[in-house]
Amino acid sequence: MLRPSTTAKLSIRLAPTCDAAAAGAALVSALTADPPSGARVGVELEAAGQGWVAPPLPAGIETILDAASRAHFGAPSAAAGEGGSIPFLAMLGHRFPTSAVVATGVLGPGSNAHGPNEALHLPTARHLTACLAQLIAGCGDPGRSIR
Repeated sequence: MLRPSTTAKLSIRLAPTCDAAAAGAALVSALTADPPSGARVGVELEAAGQGWVAPPLPAGIETILDAASRAHFGAPSAAAGEGGSIPFLAMLGHRFPTSAVVATGVLGPGSNAHGPNEALHLPTARHLTACLAQLIAGCGDPGRSIR
């Protein structure tokens, strides 16, 4: 049986330093270059969100985060890079290149972000909120240097 048409939707995660527009153009080129058996191939790019790599945090902010994490979670703070991208952070990073960016959220046991059964572990969310309040208070302390 021959199908009259087939439609596919692709979502591709790129390295944050990869040029998203160039990757989109390369994808279109690869998919349309040599269709099999005379097939017609059309490609529509929905969006290309540019990734971003956060610069290292100033030592003063790392110190505040570490103290807040120890106070509210009982352990030092930790940072982890993950393969996803949040285009809004890239826009902020480019608009405010000398500002520190702390992106955080509640994941792990009891939480499931961005899924059909999305959930939030409230005790962890409370600890995180307290950490962020301590960070904001520490950054606003005129007696503390965060550079």
